Amino acid sequence: MSKNIIVIGSCNTDMVIKVDRLPVPGETVIGDSFMMNPGGKGANQAVAAARLNGNVYFIAKTGNDLFGRRSVELYEDEGIHVGNIYSDSSLPSGVALITVDTNGENSIAVASGANKSLSPDDIRQAQSVIEKGDILLMQLEIPIETVEYAAQLASEKGIKVILNPAPACSLSATLLKNLYMIIPNETEAEMLSGIKVTDWESAQKAADTISRKGVDIVVITMGAKGAFVKENDNYYRVSVPPVKALDTTAAGDTFCGALCVALSENMKVLDAVKFACKCASITVTRMGAQSSLPYRKEIDQL
Repeated sequence: MSKNIIVIGSCNTDMVIKVDRLPVPGETVIGDSFMMNPGGKGANQAVAAARLNGNVYFIAKTGNDLFGRRSVELYEDEGIHVGNIYSDSSLPSGVALITVDTNGENSIAVASGANKSLSPDDIRQAQSVIEKGDILLMQLEIPIETVEYAAQLASEKGIKVILNPAPACSLSATLLKNLYMIIPNETEAEMLSGIKVTDWESAQKAADTISRKGVDIVVITMGAKGAFVKENDNYYRVSVPPVKALDTTAAGDTFCGALCVALSENMKVLDAVKFACKCASITVTRMGAQSSLPYRKEIDQL
């Protein structure tokens, strides 16, 4: 039976415009289409894990508005436990404005809204739920003090704490030492290590540097190249299936959610990363964030 996956993080409503190319500062570009979808890195990862048959509890905060209420309804429809999604009466729900070009590259601006008020007090209120977890997955679209508090609480209880350090920022030594695994992309790995990641060799150097700060398992996602894995003293290069990318939005979130599901099913780290790469390769062939997340039956059919 799958173990419990606790996701603490953001939930937004994504407003997406498809364009031929991303605008430069001061430029207006006419788009082809518009979509409005639920998003936010925390929510994306929770939904990704749920669709892949993970048993997911989501801890988050929305505004007391239409966007927030609709988001919670959608999470319930996905089979996610939503008892610890709190409502902030003074702030709106988070919103993201996204432009996507014909190569699938995107540019994103986020108004955090209620996400920035998810506090350590909220985590204390959800402590009994967190302590039921086997894996805790977090990102950085909520206050860093909340991430640090939850990581310490979970680590002390023997829960595997996994951090997707996005958007990139500096991390304390204490937080890093409370992690079981960290999953940065190339940009985030460079910020954490000071090493520009451009290929497998530089990825290994960056992973070594990050690991020396206290994290035993480092997984660097590298887009179409795949993922580089450092598991203690072992190194692996994992490729992804070749696909035509339409929209890279939520590919990293799919990867993180899928990896947690695989670990919850007792897969070894390398096999879990291979599974996550396969799932993410499906996401990039579709438009949108949560609308692009695959279901387990699609993965099993590949």
